Amino acid sequence: MNKQIPTQKITWILTGAVWIAAIGLYATMPERMATHWNAMGEADGHSGKLFGLFLVPLVMTAIQMLFAVLPKMDPLKSNSTIFKKQFEEFALLFAVFMAYLFGAILVWNKGVVFSMTTALVPAFAVLFYGIGILLHEVKRNWFMGIRTPWTMSSDVVWDKTHALGSKLFKACGLIILLGFLFPQYVIGLILIPIIISTIWTVLYSYLIFKKEK
Repeated sequence: MNKQIPTQKITWILTGAVWIAAIGLYATMPERMATHWNAMGEADGHSGKLFGLFLVPLVMTAIQMLFAVLPKMDPLKSNSTIFKKQFEEFALLFAVFMAYLFGAILVWNKGVVFSMTTALVPAFAVLFYGIGILLHEVKRNWFMGIRTPWTMSSDVVWDKTHALGSKLFKACGLIILLGFLFPQYVIGLILIPIIISTIWTVLYSYLIFKKEK
């Protein structure tokens, strides 16, 4: 029987692959790389290739190290062990998002011009839909989830708020896909649903807390 590769190991393998790509492609990339794009997906900022190639792998490595340490520092460590699988899956989800972004940056700087905002639509859609899936299983902790004074004070408020948040973030992921049909509104289709969902869940956690009291 084949053993399943641990999620954490897959995340580090992906991070390592991004490092290898950055090092291997260093000599072939232009001295000045596009590293910032405006709302229309047009490059409007450039940096040296050292920054352009190694920022993403550095961020990925730092975030994975942080994800490895945070559960051990959580005062609610017993809860963290319950959803350890979801925590590691979130780390992998973020790594996949960053690897996709890195790939898009490489392709652009190799001379293939496209709308970066439109290219990132599927990445953001998968990211937020995936977060929605994971939120439903997360238990009360200090580092991951919808942390308000009211969710942190009650398991009941936490669970109900995250059940709602799970649905809202999945909806955000689906709404973001509309960016393919309306590329001129991509930024709004990403930001507005997320802002509304965040405000809604915070308010909902307060209302549930008051109801429970």
